Amino acid sequence: MTDIPFIRTHDFAYGIAEPQSRLVNRITADNPGPFTFTGTGVFIIGTRDVAIIDPGPITPAHTKALDIALENKTLTHIFLTHHHADHSPMAKPLATKYGCKVYGKPPVKGAVDGSGVQMDAGDDPGFAPDISIDDEDEFFGSNWSLKTVHTPGHTSNHLCFALGEENTLFSGDHIMGWATSVVIPPGGHMGDYLTSLNKVKDQNYDIIRPTHGPAITDVSPFIQAYIDHRLDREEQVIAALRIGHEIVIDMVTHIYTDIDKRLYPAAAMSVVSHLIHLCETGRATCVGPMTLAGQFFAT
Repeated sequence: MTDIPFIRTHDFAYGIAEPQSRLVNRITADNPGPFTFTGTGVFIIGTRDVAIIDPGPITPAHTKALDIALENKTLTHIFLTHHHADHSPMAKPLATKYGCKVYGKPPVKGAVDGSGVQMDAGDDPGFAPDISIDDEDEFFGSNWSLKTVHTPGHTSNHLCFALGEENTLFSGDHIMGWATSVVIPPGGHMGDYLTSLNKVKDQNYDIIRPTHGPAITDVSPFIQAYIDHRLDREEQVIAALRIGHEIVIDMVTHIYTDIDKRLYPAAAMSVVSHLIHLCETGRATCVGPMTLAGQFFAT
């Protein structure tokens, strides 16, 4: 398997807006955990009229930190990368308080996780952007400009946001420095995810700022390692099919020999994502549903 050069050293402080660049400040919400790392990184873009990307969860400490950071500023836009509960719940109360709109992309109808396996922070049931946006929409402040980059894969509605003045991509959960992103069907789609990774790589950003964890500064090699890791895993799945492993759980125990068995459910959903992609590209077939219950064969 290709090794990804993860960055797990992360200098930050809770409760304050920390400058990241001339136009970017970050508040780290107090929701650390196995799916959020040190917590949700909330980015404030601009110096006077400002935008926020992924305002995060609703907690007293985080609310106070946002209010302090927004003193003497005008909040004009709230942008959401996707509909998970560590990213978007604060959007509506913050928009109401500061008199602005929430911008995001609704998920594809029916594209919700039906696996029963929680591999991330879960959906935000209140996710409802005021204004629906899509790929290459542009937004402007007095000294900043953001362009949307539709990056389906982690979820069907995942968006990244490119800051033109600094050639920076705010990548949400699409690309993270500390871990790989989960892809859970049907909302997540491995084929879309690989396409989206290549799309971002081709844009040649100078820096990527994920919602969780530290910035990625050696961008192209990092994304290529992300891609190669997924392709290597896919080859492992094909190899398992070719020696007669037809059921997902059999493939998991064959492939994931070095992980805690408590992680098998998450690994199983990753295998299902790869199997669906293999079936769609003609490298595998399935008898029954393309789920944990399916029976898969190499073609």
